[in-house]
Parts: sequence; structure tokens; C-alpha cells
Amino acid sequence: MEAVFKALSDEHRRVLLDRLFERDGQTLTELEAALPSMTRFGVMKHLRVLEGAGLVTTRRVGRQKLHYLNPVPIRLVLDRWISKYAQPWVEAMTGIKQALESDMTQAPKHVFEVYIRTTPEKLWAALTDREANHKFFGLDVESDWQTGSTYRFSFMTPFSMGELSVKAGDSAHFGMILEADPPTRLVQTFESDFPENMGGAPEQATKVTWEIEQMGEVCKLTLLHEGWKDESMAFQSSRQGWAQILSSLKSLLETGEPLAYPQE
Repeated sequence: MEAVFKALSDEHRRVLLDRLFERDGQTLTELEAALPSMTRFGVMKHLRVLEGAGLVTTRRVGRQKLHYLNPVPIRLVLDRWISKYAQPWVEAMTGIKQALESDMTQAPKHVFEVYIRTTPEKLWAALTDREANHKFFGLDVESDWQTGSTYRFSFMTPFSMGELSVKAGDSAHFGMILEADPPTRLVQTFESDFPENMGGAPEQATKVTWEIEQMGEVCKLTLLHEGWKDESMAFQSSRQGWAQILSSLKSLLETGEPLAYPQE
């Protein structure tokens, strides 16, 4: 947490985060334009601090190195500190918006990174275990997690959200396992049974990739969610949803308990 607060304390770094908030997946040259009075080296130095705090992550696309806003550390601050005091007001004031190119081959749509004190085997087991998914995902899942197999997430309890009424056992998300290489890589298609006005994307299959890398006593979990056609409501809501899910997964593996979120 200290690294996150330190990174956010500098106004120049906040400007860089604001620029990525407006449009994610930018090169160093593009980000330099946000700080015209600063040298290239100075901008690089600030980006290294943001990367060190986990607030910015990078991906290579051809010869370009693209920078992405990673909301997971901010979500952790919200969950562990701010939410207990002022979550309704903070969430009403802070939204995360991401505008990306429409071509899936150019850059990932959502890029998340979280460091978890666990082993690759335990992390993989949590991602594919039914009981663990009950806790951190809040949904029931059925799959054998083998390449070529299907999976389906279903609601465990009934609830209502606007015009939508859900019964226990109703389908939420589904897809196919494109690649399963335990304990380091899982690739799956991702489709929703939610209507568009409820944050779903019916008839649109996106792709989710989980990458697990051992780094000493911790694992770096990278999640890529790509394949969006446009900046739809589903695109917007998925970012907040994944940040919440990854925060809960980290808490489950490190403390034995997932994060508890209020029912809206």
C-alpha cells in the first residue's frame, strides 16, 4: 500500500495516470505530450515508479511498448481502507474509463496485474476450483478446464437488478477453454447471458487470458480481456468487475477469506 500512496503523491504521476484513464495503451512518446515541460528521461522515471507500484503495466505490441492503467492496486486501497468509511461516495465519484483501438490484434483491451503471495499451483487451483470460485467470483462454475472443453458460470442465489430478475442456477457467463497449460496459462472465450443494458454483451465473444508467473515468494497474475468491438456498457462494467474479482482472489489466497462486497 505504501508504494501506491507514494506513487500517487506526485502530481506529475497523477497526470500520467489521468492520461491513461482517458485513453489506455499509449507509447512513451504519446505520454511525453502530457508533460511537455519534462524531459523524456523524467517521464520514464515517473513511469518506472508507477510500474513499481503496480499502477501501470506494459505490453509489447510489435516494436511498440504500450502502457496501461492497472486499477487493481487502487481497488485494493478502496477495499481495505476507503470502503469501510466512505465507499458509496467514493464509488460514485470515481469511475474507470478505457478507450482502446477496435482492432483486437493491435493491443489488449483490458490489462490487469496483481501480485499474490502464493504458489502457481495454488493460484491455478483457485482459478479452476468450484468452491474457490464460489468465494471470490461469487458464482458457481462447471468445467473440467481442459483445452477444447466448455465452461459455464451460474448464479448461486436469486436477485433482482432493475428489470432483470435472476433465479439460482440461471446462467451468467459461458465459453470455451482455448488453452489450458497448468499452472501458468489459461485462455478462454467469454460470453455473457446478461442483456446489454445490464452490462452484458450477448452475441459477442471476447477472450480472457490468465498468465501466472512465479516471482520469488509471490506470483504475478496478469489478466488480459480483449476482443471488444466497441466501448459498450459491457466493456465499461467488465473493468470494474475484474478489479473487484482479482482483489477478492488475492484476499482469499493470502488470508483465507474473500472480500465481502455489499449487494446493490
